[in-house]
Amino acid sequence: MKQRTQNPFIKTFLPAVAFGALTGVLTSVAVNLYKVCAKFAISWSEKGYHYIGEKLYIIPIVLAVFLIPAFLFAFIYKRIPNLRGGGIPTSIGILRGIIAFKWVRNLVGIFSMSLVSFLIGVPLGNEGPSVQMGVAIGRGSVFSFGQKYHVWDRYSMTGGACSGFATATGAPISGILFAIEEAHQRISPMILTIAASSVMSASLTTEILAPLLGVSKTLFPAMELPTLTLKDIWIPLSVGVIMGLFAVLFLRYYRLVFSFFNKTLKRISHGWKIFIVFSLTFAAGLCSYSFISTGHELILHLLSEKTAILMLLLILIVRSTLTLCANSNRVTGGIFLPLMAIGAIVASIFARILGSFGLDSSYQTVILVLGIVACIAGMMKMPLTAIVFAVEALSCYDNVIFVIAAAGVAYVITEIFGAESINDRVLENLVHEINEGKSTTIIDKYVPVGKNAFAVGMHIRDIFWPNGLFVLSHKRTLPPEERDKRAPGAIHEGDMLHVRCTTFDAAHTEEKLKLIIGDWE
Repeated sequence: MKQRTQNPFIKTFLPAVAFGALTGVLTSVAVNLYKVCAKFAISWSEKGYHYIGEKLYIIPIVLAVFLIPAFLFAFIYKRIPNLRGGGIPTSIGILRGIIAFKWVRNLVGIFSMSLVSFLIGVPLGNEGPSVQMGVAIGRGSVFSFGQKYHVWDRYSMTGGACSGFATATGAPISGILFAIEEAHQRISPMILTIAASSVMSASLTTEILAPLLGVSKTLFPAMELPTLTLKDIWIPLSVGVIMGLFAVLFLRYYRLVFSFFNKTLKRISHGWKIFIVFSLTFAAGLCSYSFISTGHELILHLLSEKTAILMLLLILIVRSTLTLCANSNRVTGGIFLPLMAIGAIVASIFARILGSFGLDSSYQTVILVLGIVACIAGMMKMPLTAIVFAVEALSCYDNVIFVIAAAGVAYVITEIFGAESINDRVLENLVHEINEGKSTTIIDKYVPVGKNAFAVGMHIRDIFWPNGLFVLSHKRTLPPEERDKRAPGAIHEGDMLHVRCTTFDAAHTEEKLKLIIGDWE
């Protein structure tokens, strides 16, 4: 008798939309509340630095107080490794199934610890924690419904990451692209469905909550940028070249800073290293608050006012060093916004140099925006997200071709020099630390697809297999006339899959595989 799979609408589309919508709403609520708290923390931080600057005698007291969060952070990181460092690289590791985590303590930890970082003034952003909170909420949304729905875990977490990014930046389409281009680096109907439903529900919720909570729905206000013409094509090409080369140098600088703290200073305890970061941040903040904090206000300042080149160079050096020091020591916070600020500084320096050669000052803002776009494309290797982000968040409606040129050139240059994404580098370092000393196991076996398994009726491309697992072959047990014509090429009950995987935890990998194809024992 011809085998019929469950209706695809009921089996996949409906749960994907439902979990995506639920995750999006909850993520929007959490991230908007987080933005309110972050707003107050950053405001208090700036006021505190101004106050301390007028009463220098309390500096020793402040440094002594900094010892408490420094060693508390180190204590927590030792027990909850996934709270370390940038939120986006960690989230990518979780979504790919590389990093395990417990969603409740991750949600509470990332929320509270990043606020402490903002209060101290560490140059890290709130978009990374927003993404990671979305991931935690995505898992919580699924786990709350019981073991039966655990197979939807990574799908729901993907929706949470997308909605967290969209809520933090006010760029919903960029949030969807984040899942495709960075998190999973592939496209499938399932990823699009879960990401779109989550982002849409999060955006609608934000439309209601943001005015009530007094937070902005967008990262940057609407801007009136000069419209470039074909004769100005040299501007985005030049910006792309400069940002591409700078990205290569910056990523090499990151390796030096990371090596210094984790090899040269290997014998120093983690708590003291974090204290060094806090102390350097404190010293820089007393000189100028532009040297520290998230970089958001700095970008707004650069968009509206001119700053001397020497001061821009000093800010660039100090902010780059502090951001990399903080990330190398795994201080909780995002690097997306700080890197955008660094890109804006480099572009501003370039604009000032061109201005000294007679370029109209009206081009300064568009050059700065192109620099931000090229920075995202080059340093983070997200050219498509960078282009869409420029239109959604940076008002580049009339300069799309030039945005593509800047992003494309920066990306190609980093590819030529073999520079990897900073997110991938940070993730690689984190995974190495978490799995240090562990041995790997190779799983290589033929496994049958069970009755009513999650995989039945789905294509291999749509399934989030355990990390590192490859389906080497798919042997169909049903003759062509008995297969469901509604799902040609899909997996059917009784099919035999040849899987291979290298893993640090074979039991965990097999457990995740059984959720997908059923218990073959």
